[in-house]
Amino acid sequence: MQKTLQQEVTLSGIGLHTGKEVKLTMKPAKENTGFVFVRTDLEGHPQVEADVNYVVATERGTTLEKLGVKITTCEHLLAALVGCDIDNAILEMDASEPPILDGSSKYFVEAIESVGVVEQNVAREYLVVKEVLTYSDPATGSEITIIPSDTYEVTTMVDFGTKVLGTQNATLKNISEFKDEISSARTFSFLHELEMLLDHGLIKGGDISNAIVYVDKDLTPETTEKLKKAFGKDNVSIRPNGILDNLNLNYPNEAARHKLLDVIGDLALAGVKIKGKVIANKPGHYVNTQFAKRLNRQWKLQKKKNVPDFDLTKEPVFDINGIMKLMPHRPPFLLIDKILELSDSHVVGLKNVTMNEPFFVGHFPKEPVMPGVLQVEALAQTGGILVLASVPDPENYSTYFIKIDKVKFKRKVIPGDTLIFKIELIEPIRRGIVHMQGYGYVGDAVAVEAELMAQVAKNKVD
Repeated sequence: MQKTLQQEVTLSGIGLHTGKEVKLTMKPAKENTGFVFVRTDLEGHPQVEADVNYVVATERGTTLEKLGVKITTCEHLLAALVGCDIDNAILEMDASEPPILDGSSKYFVEAIESVGVVEQNVAREYLVVKEVLTYSDPATGSEITIIPSDTYEVTTMVDFGTKVLGTQNATLKNISEFKDEISSARTFSFLHELEMLLDHGLIKGGDISNAIVYVDKDLTPETTEKLKKAFGKDNVSIRPNGILDNLNLNYPNEAARHKLLDVIGDLALAGVKIKGKVIANKPGHYVNTQFAKRLNRQWKLQKKKNVPDFDLTKEPVFDINGIMKLMPHRPPFLLIDKILELSDSHVVGLKNVTMNEPFFVGHFPKEPVMPGVLQVEALAQTGGILVLASVPDPENYSTYFIKIDKVKFKRKVIPGDTLIFKIELIEPIRRGIVHMQGYGYVGDAVAVEAELMAQVAKNKVD
């Protein structure tokens, strides 16, 4: 099920690049809201959804813009929300940039945990990766690949061609490990980059306590003075491990772990939870967000096809004998062979369409096609299982059609096809009236869909 915060929580701090004081309030949100930023400092409190299609810049952080309203450096906050298994949140800010805090996601996670996470009433949707997807940037040598996996896994590999940092990698096997393994990995920079940013006024909220600085060049007196002034320190020196002082690494591979954190935050912009293993080589915000766009397109295509992922090898909930105990229908008019899934609000059934079906004898005998009305009847019988399985004496009840609406036939069903039927309640059953939405699939395509209404009635006793 989807999740949100149990109550609101507020943090304050300084934006890394803007240097502005900012108050961030994370609030619970309704199902299917996603992550929505709200600029409380602007007239009308405009909203910017955490949507990859709003990405306008990826220099030193990911920037979103909608109708002229910007949200900058959003990745650490988004990573924390994903890492805490949250789906929906309102993120109110009185500036364009969330507080940098210590340069990681640690304090965002702690704030979320302080108020708790609550389960909601709508099932979570996933982008289930079924084939390998890759995006590469020849200019930088960056590449991201995702392969099928039952969980969301991420591996990052970084190599900046410097002796001080070397080659590092990090792996997150399950998002539940985010807090302990990734959340406290802080942002980092090389000294030559830091000098350039300072010279151009691009890092106004920095502090040695919220960014690891790898010293990849000589620390000249001129550079030392710049750093002392920028960070408000009386002295600046280099530790034996090649980083500026006043900071201890949380992990030997903290740079790789922070890159992994960035990947999770940027891929949150795809707008859906992911089931797949991400392998990122030299990731950066540009390649991350380009890959998020690809995942977003894949998700929209998956939703358009509306094809659920069914495991046909699982033990059925009901085989044909179980179905006949629940339903009065018998061959040749029993049109479902198995029930694969069953809950209080949905059911999934299966029919193997064979040449032995009696209707093929007379229905287009030279080019056999399953009659559309029988496809709708099979949908209804699957829905009947949803209803009859919920009563203690199903043999004493029957379901009868009241209404069929919005019926569409989208492809022929022929011998050799396997029809998968999915029925979901549109609203709770009231006074024996069942209102359902049904789909029938062949492979990765919808073959039939219909909105059905039926009456559950007790059988007359002889």
